[in-house]
Amino acid sequence: MKRLLSRLLLAGFALTATAGPVLAEAKPASVCLRLRDIDSTNPSKDGASIDFKMRNGSHYRNDLRSRCPDLVFSGFKWVIHGPGEVCADQQTIRVLQSGEFCQLGKFTQTAPAR
Repeated sequence: MKRLLSRLLLAGFALTATAGPVLAEAKPASVCLRLRDIDSTNPSKDGASIDFKMRNGSHYRNDLRSRCPDLVFSGFKWVIHGPGEVCADQQTIRVLQSGEFCQLGKFTQTAPAR
């Protein structure tokens, strides 16, 4: 019985050794924009995204998690919890006129800094 158990352990070790290491999939870092660095914002005409112009000349687009149609007709205010940053997939905005809440999605840099 001891022999069988040791053979099974050796076989399992051999399979593990030949399979190679298991690598954890790296998550991309969440993009955060400091509020004081945002020069202006411009919602898209369909309410699906917001363009951010930064003070250093760079531009970012945030693709909202879902369409926010009332955003087109009114401004918005941030719902911020934290150190004065707007982070992808973490922040919510509130449309001023309707009170609708909209969730930010991923940021994409559309123009580099000057």
